[in-house]
Amino acid sequence: MTEKQLPRLGHSTNLMGLSTNFLGSTSFNDDPHDLHISGVREMNPTMFEMLEQSDSLEDAGDAFYKYMMAMFGIDPEQHEAEAEAKGKDGKRNVRRYRSSFLRLLKGWGYDSNGPEGAVLKGWVESRFGLFPTYHKEMITRFSTAGWMAYVEEKMSSRFHNNSIYCQLDMLYEFCQWALTRHVAVGKRHVTLYRGINSFDEHQIVERIDKKTVVMRLNNLASFSSDRTVADCFGDTILTVSVPLVKIVFFNTLLPIHPLKGEGEYLVVGGDYRVSASYF
Repeated sequence: MTEKQLPRLGHSTNLMGLSTNFLGSTSFNDDPHDLHISGVREMNPTMFEMLEQSDSLEDAGDAFYKYMMAMFGIDPEQHEAEAEAKGKDGKRNVRRYRSSFLRLLKGWGYDSNGPEGAVLKGWVESRFGLFPTYHKEMITRFSTAGWMAYVEEKMSSRFHNNSIYCQLDMLYEFCQWALTRHVAVGKRHVTLYRGINSFDEHQIVERIDKKTVVMRLNNLASFSSDRTVADCFGDTILTVSVPLVKIVFFNTLLPIHPLKGEGEYLVVGGDYRVSASYF
């Protein structure tokens, strides 16, 4: 399949100040620009002042976690979706806990094609303008069952009762701050790995040689910083040079989260130059 036959990358507008086609291109990945979600840092100066006072990534992660708990009413008891509580009439009613970015990360860890995955992909679509290319099945048109399932799940009120997109905005901006201050100082890219068994979920834009292709990744995709971990998820290992500005989350970002065990990175997709090899 050639690039001209592929559906367009996404919306004509986004919240990043650059064209969506450029954001999703290999040209951007080769020479990335600074990215910030419009208004997030300006609306949360206290959080970033607090982060600047931290001495380490661990301290910064703890400060961010406490800030999010205070701002959005998130606490350990609210990580589950529902609990019973007595109403004024004395009857036991089902009370839905407030949605949190931690719950979305937990759901993504179980199944990236579940409802939580749809909300995360919807956030990427909203902020970066990039359409998902896979949700339960390959998405090639707006009329497909995969697209309809994605739209239905990303708009579910189950996860949209606590400014969930704003939470994800702040998570992204904190991730970017942490990468430039503590994890990848002075760098623009990090090498990551993804294990696959087939190319059914991936659209090939261009074949460069026997081992190198330009691949259109889903608008949000999981990678690992450990090649041996990626091998557990497939026989073919994809090696990608990922711009720091396209990293939404990484496994050591926070002291408490459900994706600790796999060296996992959540990466904004688009067209990537990918090297494929057997482990």
